[in-house]
Amino acid sequence: MSFTIYPAIDMRGGNCVRLLQGDYRKETIYGESPFDMARSFAIDGAEWIHMVDLDGAKDGQRVNDRFVIEAAQRLKTKIQIGGGIRSEDDILHYLENGVDRVIIGSIAVSKPEFAIEMIKKFGKKIAVGIDAKDGYVATHGWLNTSELTAVELGQRFADAGAETFIFTDIATDGTLAGPNIAAVCEMAEVTGKNVIASGGVSSLTDLQALAAANGVNGAIVGKAIYEGRFTLTEALEEVAPI
Repeated sequence: MSFTIYPAIDMRGGNCVRLLQGDYRKETIYGESPFDMARSFAIDGAEWIHMVDLDGAKDGQRVNDRFVIEAAQRLKTKIQIGGGIRSEDDILHYLENGVDRVIIGSIAVSKPEFAIEMIKKFGKKIAVGIDAKDGYVATHGWLNTSELTAVELGQRFADAGAETFIFTDIATDGTLAGPNIAAVCEMAEVTGKNVIASGGVSSLTDLQALAAANGVNGAIVGKAIYEGRFTLTEALEEVAPI
């Protein structure tokens, strides 16, 4: 099974940022141009780029979409976007402007029937983003925690036809403390679908472990690249034989 590295671009206020454990008060700015960052990842060989509209996730509407569309239309690299997607119009706005995959997260919890309808309508163009805090689903930019467990949500949408899940363990996100491999593997086992791990990757060894895990077919990497723990090129070379 192939394993894909997704370099991450989290956008807030038009900047490229990273948050510590999803806390909007603990922000580090790594660049002032999301497109320039995306272009650098494309030059380094990224097959996919993972973009997140943090303002959109918090406000419940598209805010930084122009940067996403610019990257989708000007770069050959595939783009997936999450954050602030609350309607079919939001999904169409991205897909009709060149984005390859749209991630639905909070809406999957608050309006599961709508999410299932979108999965059935757009198929592999939709990924379900599941963000977990202590095993429970967090929504709306991680500001709220539901009573639904992450694996319960995963099972529900796998049964509905979702093919791709992006699983984020908030406790590890932005910490460079290593990914929660056990939780990612549990999600992969329960859903039986493609699972992309997000949060905590700090070394090439972490990527090796995720690439070797059953059912895990990708990893989103942000802070480790921005902080110089390794380069995107090194990461791509590390998992190329997998």
